[in-house]
Amino acid sequence: MVTTELLPWMCISGFMLDETLWDDMQSSLAMPQSVQCVALTNGDSIAAMADDIAAKAPERFVAIGFSLGGYVARALAAKYPQRVAALVLIATSLREDTPEQRAAKLNALHMQKHLHFRGLGHKAIMQTLRPDDQNNQVLITRIRRMGERLGFDVLSRQSLLNRATPDGQRISCPTLIIAAAQDQMRSLDEARELQEFIPQASMKIIDDSGHMLPLEQPQLLAETISCWVQQL
Repeated sequence: MVTTELLPWMCISGFMLDETLWDDMQSSLAMPQSVQCVALTNGDSIAAMADDIAAKAPERFVAIGFSLGGYVARALAAKYPQRVAALVLIATSLREDTPEQRAAKLNALHMQKHLHFRGLGHKAIMQTLRPDDQNNQVLITRIRRMGERLGFDVLSRQSLLNRATPDGQRISCPTLIIAAAQDQMRSLDEARELQEFIPQASMKIIDDSGHMLPLEQPQLLAETISCWVQQL
């Protein structure tokens, strides 16, 4: 049995999203819970980012990773099994970038290099939201401003990451995989691949959300994680 009820949560944000990504989820928690939120601002590899977060994290914690943060959370759980008591992977994947995705990121970097970076583009942000949220200017502005605060250097660092899963990566802690039913960025097949990859992982699909689960369904996300942790 894993004792996780009183352990702090370490919430790791995704691509060009800062720690405010988790504000709504935190405010939705029904019970007091220690939560530490981090953005991926340091490190030129997934492993280096995991080491950077480990240096800031409590001695033992529940690792919660969203999207790109899920890759880092997996690396944390594999490298620091004595510290990561449980793992929650939200809207993430095992897959590395395709050549087309990598080329698109490099092209975007080249275009932005000599401009004043103002966050992700409108079209890119719209793809992360469910269809009926794609004209939600409040959410779109919020996402864009997170990227703007992080800046071009972080965009460059995150865009150039190799997302390939290292050979021999093993995760032994209890794991919950959370997918969004209307996610246009990460498919349900990718969530199922993660479930098959991680021994005894369980999966939950949340309806009425695109990729941005922490912004579109923060209360359901908080409830899902809290209930799962309490049942361990």
